[in-house]
Amino acid sequence: MNKTLLIIEREYFSRVKKKSFLLMTFLVPLLFIGMYALVIFIFIKGDNNLKQIRVLDQSGVFENKLADKKNLDFQYIKGNYVQAKKDLLESKADFLLYIPSNYESAKNIEIVSEKKPGLNVLGDIEDQMESILQDRRLIQAGIDTAVINQAKPKLSINARQITEEGEKDASVGASFVVGFVAAFLIYISLFIYGTQVMRGVIEEKTTRIIEVIVSSVKPFQLMLGKILGIGMVGLTQFLLWIALSAGLATLAGTLLINTDETKAKVEQLGKERAGMATAAGDTDADMLMNFTKAASTVDIPYIIGTFLFYFLGGYLIYSALFAAVGSAVDNETETQQFMLPITLPLIFTFIIGMNVIVNNPDSSLSFWLSMIPFTSPIAMIIRIPFGVPVWELALSMSLLIGGFIFTTWVAARIYRVGILMYGKKTSYKELAKWFLYKE
Repeated sequence: MNKTLLIIEREYFSRVKKKSFLLMTFLVPLLFIGMYALVIFIFIKGDNNLKQIRVLDQSGVFENKLADKKNLDFQYIKGNYVQAKKDLLESKADFLLYIPSNYESAKNIEIVSEKKPGLNVLGDIEDQMESILQDRRLIQAGIDTAVINQAKPKLSINARQITEEGEKDASVGASFVVGFVAAFLIYISLFIYGTQVMRGVIEEKTTRIIEVIVSSVKPFQLMLGKILGIGMVGLTQFLLWIALSAGLATLAGTLLINTDETKAKVEQLGKERAGMATAAGDTDADMLMNFTKAASTVDIPYIIGTFLFYFLGGYLIYSALFAAVGSAVDNETETQQFMLPITLPLIFTFIIGMNVIVNNPDSSLSFWLSMIPFTSPIAMIIRIPFGVPVWELALSMSLLIGGFIFTTWVAARIYRVGILMYGKKTSYKELAKWFLYKE
C-alpha cells in the first residue's frame, strides 16, 4: 500500500508542478469566459454592415412595403430585369431583388448579387414578404388583420415538479443546458486524462524505466498508482476550473449585463420576441426574473457532487483500459486498433444522450444506459438535472463502482504481461492469452 501511495504522490506532483498544468488550469476558465464575453459583445453590437437592396417589383404587391432594418436598406427601382442586373454592377447596391408579375405561378423570385447573400439576409426578406402576402390575402377575404394580430394568444407554460417536499419550479431549459455541459465535460475529460495514462505507460515502457520500477513494485500497484495519481490531477483541475469559472463569470456578468447598451439590446430583443411594445423596465425585469427563476431550479451543489462522482468513476474505468492498451503496444501509433472499441460506448452515449435522453429521460433506453458502467457517466449526468429517483442513482453508482473493480482486474492481468513485452505485434487474440496467463 505504501508503494502505491508513493506512485500516486509521484504521478500527482510531477504533473501538478508542470508549467503546462498551471497554464491550462488558469487559462481555460479565462478562455471560456472570454468566449462568452465575446459572444455577448457581438450580440450587443449586432450586424452593423448595412446591405443595400434594389427591389424591382413588377407585380406591385411589395412596393414600398418592405421595411428597412438596421442592416437592410431597400431601394425601389423601375425598368426591366436585364438592365437592372447591368446597373447593379455599376452601383453601390449589394443585391437586386427581382419580383416578376407572375411570381406566384412561376415561383421565380430572384435575388442577384456579386457575392452570395447570407442566410440572415434571405431569411429577413422571406419573412417580410410572407407577412405582406398573408395580410394581403386576409384583406382580400374581408378579414381585418389588426383583429387577428390582437387575437393571437401568447402563452408561456411554467413547468412544476411534484416532490415529497411539495411542488417546485422545474425549468426544462436549465436542465438541458446543465446536463449537456456536464456530459460534454465528462466526455472530453475521459479522453484527455485516459490518454495521459496511456501515454505515460508507453513512455515508461519505451524508455525501459518500467523494468527498473517493476523490480520493486508489483505491476498492479504501479497501474493503480498511476491511474489514481492522474485522476487526482484531473479532479484538482476540475475543482479549480469550477471555482475560477464561477468567480470570473460573476465578474464578467456584472460588468457586461449592467451596461446601458446591453440593457437596450435585451429590451429590443424582448420586444421582438414578445411581439409587442412593452416598457423598457418591464422587459428587462421580466427577462432577468425568468433567468433567475430558471437558475434557481438547478441544485448546483447536488449537480457538482454527482458530476465529480461520475467523472471519477468513468475515469477509473476507462483509464484502466487505456493503461492496458498502453502496456500492449510499443508506440502510440499502434494504439489506434484498440482505441475505437474502448471509446465507442462514450461516443454512442453522448450522441444518444443529446438526441434521445434529453427528450425522454425516463425511457427504458435512458434507464439502461445510466446503469451500464461504460455508459452511465454520460447518460446519468444528463438525466440527473431532470430528476432521478434515489434508488436509480444508488444502483447506478454501485454498478459503476463494481464496473471499475472488474475492469481494473481485467486490465491488470493484461498490464502485468504487456509492460514487459517488446517488439511483438499485439492482437486481440494475444491480449486474451495474456489475460489467461497464470501468476
